[in-house]
Amino acid sequence: MSIWSESTQSRAKEILAKYPEKRSAVMPLLYLAMAEDGWLTEEGMTEVAEWVGITPAQVQSVASFYTMFKRERTGKYLVSLCTSISCMLLGSDDVLAAIEDESGVPHGETDEEGLISVEHAECIGACGGAVACQVNYELIEGLTAEKGRELVRWLKKARPEAVNTDEMQELFGGQRSFEWALPSDVGAAGPFPAFEPYGTATKDPQ
Repeated sequence: MSIWSESTQSRAKEILAKYPEKRSAVMPLLYLAMAEDGWLTEEGMTEVAEWVGITPAQVQSVASFYTMFKRERTGKYLVSLCTSISCMLLGSDDVLAAIEDESGVPHGETDEEGLISVEHAECIGACGGAVACQVNYELIEGLTAEKGRELVRWLKKARPEAVNTDEMQELFGGQRSFEWALPSDVGAAGPFPAFEPYGTATKDPQ
């Protein structure tokens, strides 16, 4: 018997129907498991294994390879700051220090409330908009140390149901790598990418 909610089981069936080989759906189903529990639990990975017909060890080998699959408790808001060369040269170390100080959360940790997790990330593909940051994988470009502090204060006070890249860029961003073409009215519902078919995205209440 599945440990997932009926809505998650329904999404899993829809996802599996798209793949000729069930095991090819491992990664999408891992995001479902994260949305169900907030991070990848042992039970969640075992559930994925049962859906795709492989062993839990094989599922864990995938989950442990990719950093976006979180196998430990993660806050409602995952703040990922790029510290690769372009961002580092433009002050990402100072921005990260400001975010850690304002949140009280060092890199790789989560606050006691389970609200905010902080991590430094390798290149997230926005070098022209350095310093680049993501909150639940929603992008902010041109972040400064002071704007990083404002971002943390906003997350703590507003506690948005969804974080939306357009809204956060307007509130906290600076120089963009290029002008974004298509506005988005959905945002990430948790510390995982916003995919509407997976139920990990929601309409931005703003």
